[in-house]
Amino acid sequence: MAATIIDGKQIALDVRAGVAEKVSKLKEKGINPCLAVILVGENPASVSYVTGKRKALAEAGMTDKSVDLPAETTEEELLKIIDDLNKDKNVHGILVQLPLPKHINEDKVIMAIDPSKDVDGFHPVSVGNMMIGRPGFLPCTPHGIIVLLERMGIETSGKHAVVIGRSNIVGKPVSMLLARKDTNCTVTICHTGTKNTAEYTKMADIVVVASGHPHTLTKNMVKPGAVVIDVGVNRIPDATKKSGFRLIGDCDFDDIKEIASYITPVPGGVGPMTIAMLMYNTLEAAERSEQL
Repeated sequence: MAATIIDGKQIALDVRAGVAEKVSKLKEKGINPCLAVILVGENPASVSYVTGKRKALAEAGMTDKSVDLPAETTEEELLKIIDDLNKDKNVHGILVQLPLPKHINEDKVIMAIDPSKDVDGFHPVSVGNMMIGRPGFLPCTPHGIIVLLERMGIETSGKHAVVIGRSNIVGKPVSMLLARKDTNCTVTICHTGTKNTAEYTKMADIVVVASGHPHTLTKNMVKPGAVVIDVGVNRIPDATKKSGFRLIGDCDFDDIKEIASYITPVPGGVGPMTIAMLMYNTLEAAERSEQL
């Protein structure tokens, strides 16, 4: 029996609708949730992501205090803008779109953001809070994966999850979230140093693929009935498309969907959840500001 395709678009819309409802209630109290998205330069992928985020802010009824900067902006100038936004009580969240031009130190920029406004969940304080289970912002894509599993009613407690990839943005944090008590998975992390990845994935009840390479996970690596979450977004040439390319994930979707119980498509799976959880985090930042 073919897998159930997890409709990330619909679940993301549901999350965003819930956020919009709470935003309108906060506004009645005189609090206008506000996110500042900083874009440095004109990287086409970054421009596309930022456009999506701004659209989502408008739909949620949030204030968009975005800052577009030329690629030649100095590190010092960028840090000054972040400092000003940190001090602005009307701004609840700050997000610097990565990657940054090579002359700017990304770590220094992430460290400069006030952790109470770190809606991306990348600041070491946010990461530390996630590790020890303290309140804080969870990184958007890993949190989105957990919400997908929850909304689909997929049992996680006592299950064996294998995560392929150990990036700071997806692999490591999603491993931690899967292992937390409320999710309760036993987690194995596979990466480029893993000798035989298939040996581990064949035992997995849940496989999260975040390697950044097409065909990382093939049908012969998946046990029947497993849940497959594909985080990858890879462009491959396709002359039949107007753009000249199409998007695929890190797993062989068509083959694996024949044996998995659930699977996320690319596009339309994990991707839409990232922006939905960013809206969720911005709302949370505004709610916390009310309690200060």
